[in-house]
Amino acid sequence: MSMSDPLADMLTRIRNGMMAKFDSVNMPTSTIKANIAKVLQDEGYINAFSIIEGGPQGTLNIELKYDAENTPVITGIKRISKPGLRKYVGAEDIPKVLNGLGIAILSSSKGVITDKTARASNVGGEILCEVW
Repeated sequence: MSMSDPLADMLTRIRNGMMAKFDSVNMPTSTIKANIAKVLQDEGYINAFSIIEGGPQGTLNIELKYDAENTPVITGIKRISKPGLRKYVGAEDIPKVLNGLGIAILSSSKGVITDKTARASNVGGEILCEVW
């Protein structure tokens, strides 16, 4: 059976893994999921990610990150654009997440980027999710 929203599944696995204090979470891989994991790693929300080849599409392994008190670095992660209702914004309408404390991840013509990069490059796109 096919999944209707693989990105929501990815975010839910990360959210559940953080709440259960797992070291890492696994999920089926795709290019967009790997790009989102790269953005999360670059912004310091996860330790690392790796793609394990095998099976029909491979597995994406994400190593979750916790602070010194074993509190998850990601306190919230939310899907914005959904398959039934896509959310597109121009460069001037990109929202700030918690007044700049979080990030919005966009899919744009420049690839999967953060809201700060999109504003600096003056490009808009589809808001995939928000992380804080």
